[in-house]
This record gives sequence, C-alpha cells and structure tokens, in this order.
Amino acid sequence: MKILFFADGRSPIALNWISFFVQGGHEVHLASSFPCQPDLPLASVEFIPTAFSQLKKNSAPGAGRGRRSPAVGLRTLARQWLGVLTLPGAARQLAQAADRIHPDLMHAMRIPYEGMTSALALSRLKSISGNHIPPLLISVWGNDFTLHAHANPWMAYLTRQALHKADALHADCQRDIHLAHDWGFSPEKPVTVLPGAGGIQLETFYPPALDKTPGPVVIQPRGVRTYVRNDTFFHAIPLILARQPDVRFICPAMSGEAQIERWVDELNIRQAVELLPTQGRVQMAALYRSAQVLVSPTTHDGTPNTLLEALACGCFPVAGDISSLREWITPNVNGLLFDPADPHALAQAVLSGLEQEDMRLRARDYNLGLVRERADYSTVMSKVQALYLSLVRG
Repeated sequence: MKILFFADGRSPIALNWISFFVQGGHEVHLASSFPCQPDLPLASVEFIPTAFSQLKKNSAPGAGRGRRSPAVGLRTLARQWLGVLTLPGAARQLAQAADRIHPDLMHAMRIPYEGMTSALALSRLKSISGNHIPPLLISVWGNDFTLHAHANPWMAYLTRQALHKADALHADCQRDIHLAHDWGFSPEKPVTVLPGAGGIQLETFYPPALDKTPGPVVIQPRGVRTYVRNDTFFHAIPLILARQPDVRFICPAMSGEAQIERWVDELNIRQAVELLPTQGRVQMAALYRSAQVLVSPTTHDGTPNTLLEALACGCFPVAGDISSLREWITPNVNGLLFDPADPHALAQAVLSGLEQEDMRLRARDYNLGLVRERADYSTVMSKVQALYLSLVRG
C-alpha cells in the first residue's frame, strides 16, 4: 500500500503506529503538522503547519502534546478561535501533496487539526485530481470531542465536516464512537476501537519479578497538560505522607515546570518527589517497574498509552473517574477511580493501593491478561492493516 499519514510527526504515539507499516514494506509518506525529523525510512516527509503549529518549539511530545507553558490556556484558546483560519492554506498544501503522491489511503491521526484539514483537502483534491480521491481514515484522540469539538462554533462545524468526509473512524475507547455518532458520523461507516499507539510492545513493557518490587513508589506519568489535575495530585502528597512517610513520588516530564516547582516547595514535599525530564520508552518501562501505583488525575481522556504501559508493567492504576477509563478499570477489581478534583479521595485511593497488597497482586494478574487480550501491539496492528486493506479495496 501507499499510505499518506497526516499527523504530529514528533509524537511517539503516532510514530509507533506509523513504524509498523514502514517495517512492513509499505510506501509510507508523512505530512507532519509540526516540524520533525523522525528516525524512520519514510518515502517522504513534509511539514504542513496547522493552527500556528510552526510557532511551537520542536520538541517531542510527551513533551509535544503534554508539556506546556503557564500560558497554555491562552494558547489553546488562540488555536481554537484563530487557528482555524489557517486550515484552508494547510488544506491546499495537503491536497497538492496527495496529488503528487497518489496514496491508496490517507490517515489523519487526530480530528483537530489534522482531520479537519484533511476533510478540506479532499474537497480541493477532487478538483485537482478528478477521480483519484483516496479513502480517508480519521483517528480520534482523547480530547477531540470532550475538550475541543464544542470549544466554539467553528470547531464544532469543522468537527462535523471532518466526520462527514471520513470513510472510517478509529478511536481508542468506545465512548468516542458513541460521541462520533452524536456529532454526525454515519453509523453505516466502519469504525474500530483500538489503542491509539497501536498497542503495547510486551517485550519492552513487562512486570518485575514479584520478589524484586521495591517500594513504596507512586508514579504520575501524565506530565503537565491542560486536562491533568496536577493541583489535586500534589496536594494529595502531604496527606499520603502523613500516613506513609517513606513513599516516593516519580514525576516524568515535569522537571523545570515553574508551577510544579512552587507546589513542591510550598507543600514541603521536596524530599519525597522526583521531578524528571521527558523519558524514552525504555526508561519509562523501568520507571513503571519501580512503582507499585500509577496515578492518572485527568478530567478528559481516551485510553492513555501511559495507562496501558503501566498495566503491562504491573502497576496498580488509580485514575480519574471518567467514562473512557471505566472501559479498562473496574473499581476494586483491577484499580481504583477517584474524583480528580478531590485530593483527599486521591490520597485515600493511593493509600489503599499501597496498603492492600492482596488487591494489588490480584489486579496485576488481571491487568496483564487484559493487556495481552486487548492491547498487544502485533495483534492490534494486524487488525489495523486489515482495516486499511478493506478501505483500499473499497
């Protein structure tokens, strides 16, 4: 197949997905919405800025989508209100790329702004290329509907247009399929629910031996994002330390964040908290294996890749109580859910996970089976390839 991806080329999630098709011998082209230099033998790479993405520094998300400045709220608002004005120009550039490449399939890996731009590009491509209009698959990422789609009338309109133009939809949770239908995606079109990064490579993410689990350690891998309640997390730490003073808290992708540093000092918890820079996949796997409890204090989410990685490494999950996470976590069976605005609820959930070893070990076995069944990388990506082929064959 000849595949044209439109994605954030810095994103480990997108690259993990794309690399499967590169390694499979397909002709893979990447149109990236952010400047990037991916370490993959791609047929071509082109930078197509959308919603002022050219103004964002070239850093790799977990980083990329995750890390933010104190003005992230203003930046998000500016992109939602003014960034849409940049999409027609981006669509023109994407249509020209598609006309030059003649892909068998286009895959936009997010609705804002890649899916929106792709929908506009298909309209332009029809006038450029006549009959050569490739099928369009759009992936929904965690906050596309719950945070962005209803931000303003323009975002709502462009979300509906993207869903109208898409020939198929991929989401990482069943909730987003329901929301897509509410937003106008035809129930007659194909959908698939699979992990957003293509699943978990179990040769990298695996649990430690039971007799080699250190502790007590809690990891919060979500970084600094608009929808992560780090205020709740850090204000829960003194409550946890009051009962278990030897707990250590590991926080990747948080070093140097001014607000985080202030909380750590104001709450007098510096001795218990390790703020780390963004970590690679192998380093993250080792950090998960060093921890007993994972905390994900989000108010919006799909299925976080960090959650699946942590489950594969044997961490007990403590997460914000939102519908998408209930598709993976059954409270008191394989994890605990809490109100992400309540530090006391978070503290109690973490303490329960640390102190109830029997529950934690039962959850470990349950979650390892869950990941093998629903999130093994080779199984997931084989399903994706079958979907691609079905779209190409019409």
